[in-house]
Amino acid sequence: METPDPFDIWLPLARAHKSILATVETALKQAGLPGLDWYDMLWELERAGNEGLRPYELQQKLLLPQYGVSRLADRLAKAGYLIRQECSGDGRGQILLLTAAGAETRAQMWTVYSEAMQQAVTPHFSPGEARRLAELLAKFLRPPPC
Repeated sequence: METPDPFDIWLPLARAHKSILATVETALKQAGLPGLDWYDMLWELERAGNEGLRPYELQQKLLLPQYGVSRLADRLAKAGYLIRQECSGDGRGQILLLTAAGAETRAQMWTVYSEAMQQAVTPHFSPGEARRLAELLAKFLRPPPC
């Protein structure tokens, strides 16, 4: 059996990803809402609950460089969507917490985001194809067989 060229897999996957994200970004923009980078940070803060997250934890979850997390956090704080608290025991550290306004905005964004995802993905696959594609893509999240 011939080994497939990884670019025969990667390029359509990357292009599909880019196309779907562009659809979602456009829908958010048309609804007068912030972009996906804001959504991702708001979502992670919401998931963290009352514990909040330290910036380095967000950096790991969002796969952004430190300066990217800092700039995004600054914009979200300015918009009133997050607050910073001093981290007890660490005079320089801080914990980022979601505000009620941030949670409300994230929920509004999800309504648009999820609808855009439905429109961008669902028409292309039967239920069986969608399940099979999800199974195949999940292989990327597991270590390769020996």
